[in-house]
Amino acid sequence: MAVKAMKIRSFLVAVTLALAASVCGSAEQASADTTAQLNASQIAADMGAGWNLGNQLEANTNGYPSETAWGLPTVTQALVDKVRAAGFKTIRIPVSYLRNIGAGPNYTINSSWLNRVQQVVNYAYSRGMYVVINMHGDGYKTVNGSWLICDSSSQAEIKAKYQKVWQQIASKFQGYDQHLILESMNEEFTGDYGQPTQPCYSNINSYNQIFVDTVRKAGGNNSSRWLLIPGWNTNIDYTAGNYGFVLPTDRYRSSSIPSNEQRIMISVHYYDPWDFAGTESGTITQWGPNATNPSKTSTWGQEDFLDAQLKKMHDGFVTKGYPVVIGEYGAIDKSSFDSANNKYRADFARTVAATAKKYGEVSVYWDNGTNGQYGFGLFDRRSYTVTQPGIISAIMSGVGQ
Repeated sequence: MAVKAMKIRSFLVAVTLALAASVCGSAEQASADTTAQLNASQIAADMGAGWNLGNQLEANTNGYPSETAWGLPTVTQALVDKVRAAGFKTIRIPVSYLRNIGAGPNYTINSSWLNRVQQVVNYAYSRGMYVVINMHGDGYKTVNGSWLICDSSSQAEIKAKYQKVWQQIASKFQGYDQHLILESMNEEFTGDYGQPTQPCYSNINSYNQIFVDTVRKAGGNNSSRWLLIPGWNTNIDYTAGNYGFVLPTDRYRSSSIPSNEQRIMISVHYYDPWDFAGTESGTITQWGPNATNPSKTSTWGQEDFLDAQLKKMHDGFVTKGYPVVIGEYGAIDKSSFDSANNKYRADFARTVAATAKKYGEVSVYWDNGTNGQYGFGLFDRRSYTVTQPGIISAIMSGVGQ
């Protein structure tokens, strides 16, 4: 987050699909998923170390998605190849749609944008990587053009729009095998960081149910595809605890899936303690048992807390056959305040990755493309160079790659 050999069983199918997509730029033709269907524990293990292509396809200008809107260069095959060469086997690609969705009742996605999403997916999919795509910024009130708002009074319109958009996305990718995972949304909540409220949580549950039903009915491999869903703000306590999260039913999935197996994954994020991982100041720069300065170390959120949080997800979901994906984790660069900070960031990343693996969960590092002060970056997206080899090595050590 060691170059790994590409699995022969998926390579030929993936390359064929990717070439076809790059030529026609249109919806994939449905084809049988000829790869061996993996169960929950198998796919979690096979996904290995994960990495986020953050601040790119979810970036926007005035509500219109643009991968260069936030100052990063156009995504290329060379970048994805560098990520893969570093050892990452899974790439999560956050995607916003926003004002690239047309008016109702059809809510047609701008074809150029959906084709570009597919092209970026193919950069990773054609290399045998697992790819997660979601609906990322459409539910943030602070984002221009957002509309997936759980406490809006326009729920009938929102749900109709949500269904139509996912129908188009799922149809576009219907021919992709299980290496393509669809994620319903990202950090969906009211925007207030208190406990979940109603009817917002019920609406989030409804969105997840609409997502599952819509994707399953969209044809091709969607009937057996792994689907990833979050609870309130991808928060562990509000997903695993008794706060209102409801697992969607999966009644339209393929009859070829054994009745005792699932095809739904649960998404949560991990940035605790936030004063170390995300607060933009030089106050808290150290973490973990190797910390040397108590005044620079948070009073909470250390290894025991991390273990307990991921164990909650294991006990609540993994034991029931639902893989858990830590879809985002990481800590910002504060080395300008503390020269040892990157060592503690590496300790944090290694421990999250190792603890997730211990509990049969997948960890996906958040990279926002920014290097230097307050950045999460592991790579320079212009020169395709590794900027944080120590953190990447720690992640690979954590997952055992």
